[in-house]
Amino acid sequence: MSLKVTAEIIFWLSAGALFYTYVGYPLLIAFVSTLQPRRVKRADYAPSVTMIITAYNEEGALAAKLENSLALDYPRELFEVIVASDCSTDSTDEIARAFASNGVLLHRQKERLGKTAAQNAAVTKARGEIILFSDATSLYAPDVLKQILPNFADESVGCVGGRLIYVDPGDTHVGRGARSYWNYETFLKRHESRACSLIGVSGCLYAVRRAAYVPLYHEACSDFIIATKMIEQGLRTIYEPDAVCTEETNQQHANELRMRVRIIAQTFTDLWRHRAMLNPLRSGLYGIQLLSHKVMRYFVPFFLMAMFAASAALSGVSISYRVFLVAQSIGYLCGAMSWLLENLGVRSRILALPHYFVLANVASLIALFKFLRGERYARWEPIRPQFQISNLRSEILKEK
Repeated sequence: MSLKVTAEIIFWLSAGALFYTYVGYPLLIAFVSTLQPRRVKRADYAPSVTMIITAYNEEGALAAKLENSLALDYPRELFEVIVASDCSTDSTDEIARAFASNGVLLHRQKERLGKTAAQNAAVTKARGEIILFSDATSLYAPDVLKQILPNFADESVGCVGGRLIYVDPGDTHVGRGARSYWNYETFLKRHESRACSLIGVSGCLYAVRRAAYVPLYHEACSDFIIATKMIEQGLRTIYEPDAVCTEETNQQHANELRMRVRIIAQTFTDLWRHRAMLNPLRSGLYGIQLLSHKVMRYFVPFFLMAMFAASAALSGVSISYRVFLVAQSIGYLCGAMSWLLENLGVRSRILALPHYFVLANVASLIALFKFLRGERYARWEPIRPQFQISNLRSEILKEK
């Protein structure tokens, strides 16, 4: 086989993989969800609920979060709040204790083992039939429980994820890119939920049947692997778009990159531990979703590099491949330029998307490298900017 033929095969296989990842799979899952939707039998349902807020050094956000939580439209006798502090060293614990008269309980870990370990411990202390997991930096719409809970009247539902709305008060490249990315993810969530099950939820807003909760290993990305744990029990995870919460995006690309590397590396660990679920012969459509939505997505950098190398090799023999090479080069230059301009404090709406696309794929490469080296994540550090309570409240009101 000649070098030209080999390069053409590599180019078109890579192009096909990219097309399937970003266009083909979304069309496939939308088609399945439309042709054979799995309905949820919603009904009035008012169980006891425990909200678990996992926190590490969240003194800037926790008071507002607790006020927001206690103002939810749900009977107080059926609702409790537990703050799971992962050995916070600031005034997080004192703030939680200040709300004790309002029924807020503080659980402080004896040893800092990370978010998932803190969640596991808090669940053992929870009295609710439904466990609602939240972050300290997320604000909920008042009716969030009344939107989520009716889904649990369907016995096939083990977990319900809500809708996260990102707020970007600084109007940054990273924030704009994150919001665009999240809109795309939201489209997939809607259709994956209708077709089969979500493969993951937003960690700042999801609820699980207490009876179905399984303690997770410490380095797990809990909001991702919880969906697989439901499937293993014959349950499903569904999306409830009317259950709304808001959270600020990261405003600096270094913070966003660090966060995405941590999440993707954890997800690689989860996928490896549960690799049997990637087999569609065992897990059916759910396995196809995992392969398409996660594995293919995280291997996009390799498809991109293969396309670039192949088009470079073929650029001397075909003007078409030369055009592909130039187009790719321009895209990467735009991402690099946006990165540089962000550092200089200059913002460009046009460059926000290539900026985030490059950032996300660099994060995938770094995360895979760390995973293969055996690095594991359990602990986490707050990296979002100072909490903007007014921005989040206004965004909730706008959506509702």
